[in-house]
Amino acid sequence: MRIMRLDPGTRQNLLEDLLKRSPNQYGEYEAGVADILEHVRTDKDQALFDYTRKFDRAMICADNIKVTEEEIQEAYRLVDPSLVQVIRKALDNIRSYHEKQCQRSWFDSRPDGTILGQKVTPLQRVGVYVPGGKAVYPSSVLMNIVPAKVAGVDEVVMVTPPGKDGKITPNTLVAAHEAGADVIYKVGGAQAIGALAFGTESIPKVDKIVGPGNIYVALAKKAVYGHVSIDAIAGPSEILVIADETANPRYVAADLLSQAEHDELASAILVTTSMELAQQVSEQVDAFVKSLSRAEIIQKSLDNYGYILVADTLDDAIETANEIASEHLEIQTKNPYDVMTKIRNAGAIFIGEYSSEPLGDYFAGPNHVLPTNGTAKFFSPLSVDDFIKKSSIIAYSREALEAVHEDIETFAKAEQLTAHANSIHVRFEE
Repeated sequence: MRIMRLDPGTRQNLLEDLLKRSPNQYGEYEAGVADILEHVRTDKDQALFDYTRKFDRAMICADNIKVTEEEIQEAYRLVDPSLVQVIRKALDNIRSYHEKQCQRSWFDSRPDGTILGQKVTPLQRVGVYVPGGKAVYPSSVLMNIVPAKVAGVDEVVMVTPPGKDGKITPNTLVAAHEAGADVIYKVGGAQAIGALAFGTESIPKVDKIVGPGNIYVALAKKAVYGHVSIDAIAGPSEILVIADETANPRYVAADLLSQAEHDELASAILVTTSMELAQQVSEQVDAFVKSLSRAEIIQKSLDNYGYILVADTLDDAIETANEIASEHLEIQTKNPYDVMTKIRNAGAIFIGEYSSEPLGDYFAGPNHVLPTNGTAKFFSPLSVDDFIKKSSIIAYSREALEAVHEDIETFAKAEQLTAHANSIHVRFEE
C-alpha cells in the first residue's frame, strides 16, 4: 500500500479522491435508470419480466415471480445446517440490539386541560432490496428485515434478482425466512425499485425502500424518493483505522483488506502516528493479498483508494478521521476509549484490537447498513427509527385556549393570515 505523510494538502486531495466514488458522480447512468422506471410505471409486470429476461437471463412470469413455500423448504435442504444455526445466533444478537431502540408514544397533560404528545406508528409496508451480483449477502437480509419487524411493520416485501435458473440463492432465502420476510419476489435492479415505488400487478407499492445495491439501484432509489421514502443512497464500502505504535500490524492489515475485497471502489485507509507501523502494515497487506481469493479485486481497490497516512500527532489522525467520516472506523491505540470520545463522524466505531470490522458485519448486533461517502456527518446507521413515523398530538380545553387565543390571533394577523386568526376568534365571540 502507498504510504504518505499527512498534511493539509494530502488530506484535501484524499477527500476529493474519495468523493469520486459517490453515486452522485454517475450522472451518465441516470437517463437509463429513468427509462427503466418509466417502463415499469407504465407496463408494470410486463416490464419486470422483460428486464429480468434481459439482465438476469431468467424467465420470470406472473406464475413464478413470487417465491413459494416449497422453494423456501428446498433452500433449507440445500443450506448447511451449521450455517442455519449461525444465522439464528446472529439473528438473536441483532434483534436484541434493535429492541433497545424502540420508541413509545407519549402524552403530557396539564391541569388546564392541555394535552400534548407524540404518537409513534410503524410503517405499514416496507420494501427490502437484497443484491445479487458479485457476492450474496444473507447478513444484509438480516440487517434490513430485523429492525423493520422489531418496529412493528405490518408487511415486509423483499425483492432480489434470480439466477439464470429462475431461483434465489438458498442462503438468501433461508436468511429471509428466519428474519421474517412476509413475501419475496424474484426481481432485481432498477426495475425492482420501480416496482416497489409504483406497484405492479404482482408487487404491491410500499411506503419505504431500504437495502443496498449497485449504481443502478442506488440511482433508482434516488429517483423514486418522494413517491416513497428511502433509507439512503449507499456508496462503496470503506474502512478507516486509527492506530499508534501499540497496534498489531497483522491485525490492522487484515482489517483493511476485509473491506477492500468488496469491490474495486472500496476504500481502505490507515491513519497512524508510527512510520514503523505503516511500513509493517504495508508489508503484511502485500503478503495477505497473495493468498486471498478475491486478490484481483482487493489489489484494484488498494491501487485506487487504499492509503496509509502517517500523522505527526494522534489529534491530527483524529481530525482526519472526522473529516473523512468513514463508514467503518476502527481504533487500535493505547487508549482507544479516549480516542472514541473525540470521534464526531463515523458510521460504526470498533474499539480495540479484538473488535474487528467483520464482527459488526455479521454477529455483534448493531446494524451494518451504514452511511458512506462522508454522509456519516449527518446520517446514522439503519435502525428501528427508519421504520416508524411520528404524529404530533394536540388537545386543548376551552379554558386552555381562552388563555392564549389573543396571542395566537396577533401572530396570525402579523403574517396577514386572517382566516387563521378567525379560526381562533370565532370560538370566543360574544
